[in-house]
Amino acid sequence: MARPIRLSEEEIRDRLRETSGWEVSEGKLRRAFKVRDFASAFGFMTSLALRAEAMNHHPDWSNVYDRVDVELTTHDAGGITELDFRLASAANGLFDQ
Repeated sequence: MARPIRLSEEEIRDRLRETSGWEVSEGKLRRAFKVRDFASAFGFMTSLALRAEAMNHHPDWSNVYDRVDVELTTHDAGGITELDFRLASAANGLFDQ
């Protein structure tokens, strides 16, 4: 697979318009997901982990009870790439189910 290419600031701004709920902070895509309870948070993380593993692209994240904080960046590319937006879209899709 080709090495991911870091997106420009303009490309990131354009993609953010299509990716609801996400923002850029400290060079990473970030979103906090608030769910019903701990079991829902764990289920969301498990489902997203399977998607991330299939993409071979893994989030930085944390969980406290009903909240899952997700940060995405492509370390190999030194910034945000298309892979990050694909995983953000997958997370949104799982959250909206």
